[in-house]
Amino acid sequence: MRRTETEGRGPVRYGPPRPEPGLPVLPELAAAAAAAAGRSPAEPAGGGPVLLDAASGYWARRGLPVERDRIVAAPGAAPLLLALTAVLGGDVLLPRPCPAWWAPQARLLGRGVYHVPTPAECGGVPDPYALLETVRRVRAEGGRPRLLVLSVADDPTATVPPPEVLHEAVEAAADEGLHIVSDETWRDTLHHPRDTVLIGPAEMDHERVTVLCDLAGPFLPPALPAAVARFPATTEGAALRARSLDVLTALGATLAAPAAAAASYALGEPDAVVERLAAAVRLHARVAGAAQRALLAAGALVRPPQAGRHLYADLGPLRSALAARHVGDAQDLEDFLGERLGMPAPGGHRFGDDIDALRVRLSTGPLLGSTPAERQATLTAADPLELPHVEGALSMFGTAFDDLRAAAQRMEPPR
Repeated sequence: MRRTETEGRGPVRYGPPRPEPGLPVLPELAAAAAAAAGRSPAEPAGGGPVLLDAASGYWARRGLPVERDRIVAAPGAAPLLLALTAVLGGDVLLPRPCPAWWAPQARLLGRGVYHVPTPAECGGVPDPYALLETVRRVRAEGGRPRLLVLSVADDPTATVPPPEVLHEAVEAAADEGLHIVSDETWRDTLHHPRDTVLIGPAEMDHERVTVLCDLAGPFLPPALPAAVARFPATTEGAALRARSLDVLTALGATLAAPAAAAASYALGEPDAVVERLAAAVRLHARVAGAAQRALLAAGALVRPPQAGRHLYADLGPLRSALAARHVGDAQDLEDFLGERLGMPAPGGHRFGDDIDALRVRLSTGPLLGSTPAERQATLTAADPLELPHVEGALSMFGTAFDDLRAAAQRMEPPR
């Protein structure tokens, strides 16, 4: 039995939180939520018409027009994925690594979960050939693969798959009769939107893809949980939505009025929301870039972060130095870096990666400041990297890894 089990630190209750925004709540969002706090009637299951119309407009502006009756809202993405998994039945296929909260939904329902390797150039989507091989192997063993969950702007790797890679994966899924749930939580947080081509699977396959977006990614604070799902405009899509609503109703998974009001406001994308999102994305991109440079300088392997508020590092090249500090696997690495950095540093095993691989997801939010005033100053600074509290946080971050690099170099045998 692993240490994580004996200490009661299992993968669900103690799973890693999604990357925090690290910024004050937008005042206009707080005002929208506060105005609804005194509302007596409950939101209907699946969301009220104001919220659903706002979600319809949000997707239409992204080239995915959808009617109100093809959308469902819930208090967070987890209940939506749970409902979809329950309705679709069968086993679930996930890329390796993937968001920490995906697999527990399927396991809670007693479904088989199979991880598929991702291509070398990105995370978020399965390698198409590995996907076909996995599906056929699962069927040969008596399984019933039914659902593929993927992400076009990935947690934990912070990468965006090239359109051709995604297209091949979508085609492979269609050939095997899989329904796709596309988690597009981070699609609005592209670090360099003019240089990054993001195309979702629903634009490639209109009949087999349900799109999921947790609004805590781009818009809302975690304290106001809300997510929306867009179902295919087909007879099967209508049936899938109706049965998913049944599950959400049975779970009592309805939005609180303040969260629904804040979500409706955010999805309408008024100027205040658009400007805050753009400023936050620029900030996290700058800090993520600085963190990546520090990791690369220390000898770690890190793909360039392209979206979100996080990056994914492989510290395998520093294994000897880490072993000298009694770090032999991803759980050890999580404990070691969490204490050393003073911030969450979930190991890759939390995301379905091999526990023996020394991989870790690191978030940029904790580097933005320790007080609301510092974080607000970071958001509005012309160059946030020059602020003393950000410069100091990044210096401490880099030093932690530089020390490992120096130790690894001392351990190298002489040439």
